[in-house]
This record gives sequence, C-alpha cells and structure tokens, in this order.
Amino acid sequence: MSEDKKFTEEELKSIKEIQSKYFQVQQELGQSAINKLRLLQQIEFVNSYEEELTKKFGEIQEGEKKFIEEITKKYGAGVLDPKTGVYKLNTETDK
Repeated sequence: MSEDKKFTEEELKSIKEIQSKYFQVQQELGQSAINKLRLLQQIEFVNSYEEELTKKFGEIQEGEKKFIEEITKKYGAGVLDPKTGVYKLNTETDK
C-alpha cells in the first residue's frame, strides 16, 4: 500500500493562489455578464425611444403637409419668407 504524501507549504500556497485566481475570474465573468445585460437593456430603451421619435417625426411631417396644402389652397402656390412672414405667390407663367 502506498503512503500518503503531504504537500509542502510552498505547494499548498500555489494551490491557494490558483484557487484564488479562479475565484477572481469567476467573479469578474459574473460582473461582465451583468454589465452586458445592463448595456442590452439600455440599447433596448434607446431603440424604443428612437422608434417613438421616428413616429413623432412622421406625424410632424404629416401635419406640415396638411398645413402647406391648406395655405396653398387659401393663398395659391408660393413661398413663405420665414423672416418677414411674407408669402410670395409664384408668378411664373408657362412658356
């Protein structure tokens, strides 16, 4: 029968260092996973917000289009000078 062998203090110290390194890496991997999850949640929020803003942008465009149609119907085709508030009719004639 073989005898039990006892590790030296240096060998035991090496084993503890290896175990400690494994534990540290496991903790860091866990923290990394949590950070990744938080980033994915932020991306999801930003994407949702962007969709909302895109929808609002389209609604504003639709409102602008209706306004222009109403103004054109009321005053005729022309161009507004936003600085002066003067609406100049198109005076071009067909040649």
